[in-house]
Amino acid sequence: MKKFKEDWDIERNWQLIFPLLGILGLGYSAFKFSSLLFNNYGLFFVIAFAIVIGFVLLKFTLFLFKKLENKWVLTYRWEMIRVFIVFAVTGSSSLYIGRPIIKLIGITKENLNPVLYWILFVIIGLIFYQILLVTFGWLFGQFKFFWEFEKKMLKRMGFKRFLD
Repeated sequence: MKKFKEDWDIERNWQLIFPLLGILGLGYSAFKFSSLLFNNYGLFFVIAFAIVIGFVLLKFTLFLFKKLENKWVLTYRWEMIRVFIVFAVTGSSSLYIGRPIIKLIGITKENLNPVLYWILFVIIGLIFYQILLVTFGWLFGQFKFFWEFEKKMLKRMGFKRFLD
């Protein structure tokens, strides 16, 4: 445990919550993905493939950490897990908020061309994603990181003159 804490720059025990949440989220994702693919083969195969998928996801995530470690300016390595959790929660939440909003506006697949529907759905989801990213970043104690990330993303989308 001491080596794990040293590797992730964990100084206080409460900071262990983020690696724990990351592992739980990764395991849940692996199980959901495995059950989607192998549900007809029984629970044993679902769990067995969830372990394999979880291992692959873990290796991929650690690879991403290594690539982004020098690019992202964070004080501690464990904060990268917190940033990944914020991205995951934000992506899911923007979909959950976008669906009712698009229904509230009166846009459905039945009354609109499906291609136009999905374009509007993505645009509305993207708008809420921007707002939620900074909000969840603030809730997870990473407001400064996500505010800078947001400004950089909006500049790339062509909104530079509004940010200066």
